[in-house]
Parts: sequence; C-alpha cells; structure tokens
Amino acid sequence: MSIVRPLVAAVAAAGLPVALTAAEIRQVSLDDCLQMALQKNLDVRIAQYTPMVTRLTLSSAYWTYEPTLSAGARQSFAESEALTVIGAFQPPANESWNERFDTSVTGLIPTGMNYQLTAAMNRQSGEQGGIDRGFFYTPSVGMTVTQPLLRNFWIDQPRLTIQLEKRNLKQGEYDVRAQVIQTATDVTIAYHDLIAARENVRVQQKALELAERSLMENKKRVEVGAMAPLDEKEAAAQVARSKSDLISAQQSLSIAQNALKRLTTDDFAGMKDAEYEPTARLVAIPETFNRIDSWQKGLSMRPDILRNRLELEKQRLTMKFTRNQLFPQLDLQGSFGVAGADSNFGPSLDDIERRNNPNFSAGIRIAMPFTNKRARNENQAARLRNEQLLLRFKSLEQNAMVEIENAIQAADAALQRVAATEASMEYSEAALQAEEKKLENGKSTSFIVLQRQRDYTSAQSEAIRAKSDYNKALARLAQSEGFTLDKYQLRLELK
Repeated sequence: MSIVRPLVAAVAAAGLPVALTAAEIRQVSLDDCLQMALQKNLDVRIAQYTPMVTRLTLSSAYWTYEPTLSAGARQSFAESEALTVIGAFQPPANESWNERFDTSVTGLIPTGMNYQLTAAMNRQSGEQGGIDRGFFYTPSVGMTVTQPLLRNFWIDQPRLTIQLEKRNLKQGEYDVRAQVIQTATDVTIAYHDLIAARENVRVQQKALELAERSLMENKKRVEVGAMAPLDEKEAAAQVARSKSDLISAQQSLSIAQNALKRLTTDDFAGMKDAEYEPTARLVAIPETFNRIDSWQKGLSMRPDILRNRLELEKQRLTMKFTRNQLFPQLDLQGSFGVAGADSNFGPSLDDIERRNNPNFSAGIRIAMPFTNKRARNENQAARLRNEQLLLRFKSLEQNAMVEIENAIQAADAALQRVAATEASMEYSEAALQAEEKKLENGKSTSFIVLQRQRDYTSAQSEAIRAKSDYNKALARLAQSEGFTLDKYQLRLELK
C-alpha cells in the first residue's frame, strides 16, 4: 500500500503545507527495476552501440580479401611515313589500329599471396604501303601470383587488423557488461535507499505523533498545575523539530524516487506523476564471506580484468607482427598463361582452348633496407609496451583484490552494525516506556521523556540506515567480484 495518503493526512493534520499530488502507484520488486534498467537505462543503451560499431569495423576488415574485378577497353592509332627514295615513287604512309579489351580479377588470400587472373583480346588492323592488312587477333589468358616467404608470411597487416578487431569487439562487449554491472549496482542501491527513505518517513511520522501526544498531555498537566509551563514549551519545541524532520524525510524520499526513476527509464518527464512502491521489505539476511572465493571470482569475472587480458593478447599480436617485419622481403613469383594468334577471331580462340603458345615464369625477389632500423625500433617498442602492460595488469589485479577485501570488510561491518542498531533501538524503546511510566508517577520530567523520544527516533533511523547500508554493501561486493549479473540472474543480450 502506498504511504502517500497517510502522509498527506499526517502533514495536513500537523498544519504543514501539502505539496504532494495524486500519483500513479507502481508496485515494483528489485527484479522489476533491474529488468527495466536493462531495457531503458540510457547509459546501458549508449554502451551497446560500441560493439555494434566494432562489429561493422571487423566485417569491413574481412573485405580486404574480397576479389576486385576490373575491365577496360582501349583503341590506339599510329601513322608512320614510308621510306622515301629520291626520284622514285613515293609510297603512302603506314597506318595501324589496335583495339584491346581486357578484364582481370585481383585479390589477396590470408597467406599473404597476391593473385591476378587476366583475360585480354587484342585486335590489330591497318594499311601498309596502301594495302589493307586486314585484322589480326591475339587473345590471351593468364595468372600471376606473388607469395611472401619471410616478411608478411605468417602475419601481415590485414591479418593483424582482423585479429585486433576481433579482440576490440570482445572488449566492447566487456565494456557493455561493465556498464550493466554498474547500472544494476546503482539500481540495487537506489532501490534500498527508497525502501529506507519510505521507512524513515514512517518513523518520523510516528515521532511527530508521539511529540504531539506529549504536548497535549503536558498542556493538561500545566492546566491542573502539575507541570511547569516551561515543560509545555519544551514539548512544543519537540513538535516543531519533529515536523522539520518529517519534511526532511519526505524530501529524501522524493530524491530517492527520482534516483530510481532516472536509472529505470529513458523518459523521466513521462514518469513525473508516477511513484514507485517497493514490494520488498528492508531486511538484513546474514551472508558468509569467503575472501579466497571472492578473489577467484574477481580475477576471473571482472570485466576490467578480462578486458585487460585481451589488451595483452593484442600487444602480443603486435609483437608477432613487428618481429615478422624484421625479416627480408623474400617473395616467390610465378605466372602462367596461353595465347592465341590468327587473322580470324574464332581460330584465335581455338588456340586458347588447345593451350597453344603457352608461357610461364618463376622466380624470387628479395628486398631489405640497409639497416632496417625502423623495423627493429618498432619491434623493441612493442616489447617494451608489452612489459608495461604486464605490470599494469598486475597492478589491476592487485587493486581488484584490495577492492574486494575492502568490500568484504564493509559488508561484515555493516552486518555487525545491523545487530548493534537493532539492540540500541530495543533498549531505546524500553527506556522511553520506562521513562513515560516514571513521568506518570511524578518521578521523571518532561525534558527527560522528550530526550528519550528523540533517542528512540534516532535509534530507529539508525537501524533502518544500517540495514540499507548492509544490502548496499552486498551489492558493491558483488560488483567488485564481477558477480552482479549472476547474483541477480540477469541475462545480457548484445545486439
């Protein structure tokens, strides 16, 4: 049941301005809030775009191996004068026409081999000495390949890029996981803050009722002369303080509502008239903490640990590439083809089919800078970078272990505070009841009773805060272990 109506009635009865308006009550469990956050939290939705973009970048890297088709046509003309003999007949100039049609497919395969498949047709015609030479066809087909044997053999830039982008994609997914864990932790904390704020409003409401009852009783005692007027003033001051505390508690409740709304919706304006009513109670269920188990979880499940392991893998790939670049460029080159030649188009193609006029070549080509200083410097820099990343990873692991240790201690301390504050609340309640009886018997003063009321209210608030802090400490411990998604059984589906 919502506490809005009782609060409105209590505030109005206390003579305070009623600022609350009719709100849409939504009863929500912690699981409801977590599911809403997975779907609508803006930070989670923003983080999900990173792997989507990286996936496209990875797909683009594979297109390096997509064959390229090209085709062309060219016509050329040349004219040359015939030899001139003095006093003799001047022959006409020579003319030649040449048309070439060609197509080719070029590409790269993951071994570093470049290939080119070509098909061409040349047609020649013209005049020589005024005589038409007719057409002459020379078709050809062939293949040329270049395979690196040292540099760019076991890894080259395209293969390096693909492997790095694969790990970038995985890192992006870990970033999304980290954001979801952070958001789930924030939602859990906000949810328990909201429960605590609602319960604290109830406590302050009861405190106000108790203060007003004391004021009425003191007025009666003053009227019959059984109490000094100063005691009535002290009771009135207590009522004023209780009203102030109630207003502060209501403000804290409003802030807690807004905090949970911000985390669970992408349309805060549309939620302005809604009020979350948690279905859970604020309880502290004791848990047993195991440092070794928590460390193992953290070192194997934390997104930042997993992300940095991938960073080390990326650096090792870079080292592999820079080491390969230290070798000379030694390439195996080969080609094979057949050609045709005839004054008629059809017979010239028959030469291709019968594999007449074959041609082939094979050889190697080596190239290397005189000092190769650039490659050696890049390889050394990659090694130093790897050593730096190893130290950084070790530091990250150590920091994670310290964070987990602190989280365990915080949760254990919070659990002990729960027991202590509950005991304090019970003692304060018993002391208040005893003091009220003593006042009735004339053995105490109104001042002491009012002090006991304040102590009891403070003890209740502390008990509420301790339970809330314990549950929040458990949420932070799960976050430090990277165990949040498993703890709350959340499924992370990346688009």
